[in-house]
Amino acid sequence: MKTDEMVVDVSQDWVLACNVQEAFMQAPHTASASLDYSARCRQVRALGGDCYNFIPLKQDGLGLVVGDASGKGLAGALMIANVQSSLRTAALFTGDDLAALLKVVNGQTCVSFAEGRYATLFYGVFDGSTCTLRYVNAGHNPPIVIRQDGSTHWLETGGAPVGLFADSEYREGTVRLETGHLLIAFTDGLIEAENQDGQEWGVEGLVKAAASGAQCIQGAGDLVNSIFSTMDDFCQGRQTDDATLAVIRVGPRAL
Repeated sequence: MKTDEMVVDVSQDWVLACNVQEAFMQAPHTASASLDYSARCRQVRALGGDCYNFIPLKQDGLGLVVGDASGKGLAGALMIANVQSSLRTAALFTGDDLAALLKVVNGQTCVSFAEGRYATLFYGVFDGSTCTLRYVNAGHNPPIVIRQDGSTHWLETGGAPVGLFADSEYREGTVRLETGHLLIAFTDGLIEAENQDGQEWGVEGLVKAAASGAQCIQGAGDLVNSIFSTMDDFCQGRQTDDATLAVIRVGPRAL
């Protein structure tokens, strides 16, 4: 980067920024008493606007965050880091009210960024004692629950993306997760991957890959890698947008 007086080397700053973002998204391969979960974020550039986070909670509970900020690169990374920080802070004083939590995050995002900048966000909390997932979907691609019989349930309840409208209201949804159920949360970079003919992999491709892999793959981490490999086979390794996938698999002690 050149100025009138000096040339500034920002390479080390860039490396540090990448390390900070990676710290927000440690790739866990973790199993609890009732859940096996893992995730992967593969960005087009060193920094990107996608995020995920697993938050271990008391009594075999688990929080899940998946988000996607408008824009790519450094701009997207700064915004999604702000959103993640706002969510963590707001969670300290909004308690179990997930709708109130997203309303606070939306308000903070609106005042922190210019008009037209926003982020889609999914936040869910699994309660191991009741085997239920409470969630709010703020304009994000609806995560999918795949049941053992092959049926699906879409997690759509919530509101607008954070940062889009200052007066947005949010609603909380609830779904029961039983043994063998699979929760798939993702960003649009995964399902919008295209082959050479310009055809998108789509939600159908994702669901098919997840259901097929779940029949022969035990670990959530291996399932995440399998789904990415299937997508890469479809698009021959071409990626034009940040792609994130999070998987939660319910085990035998969830009932």
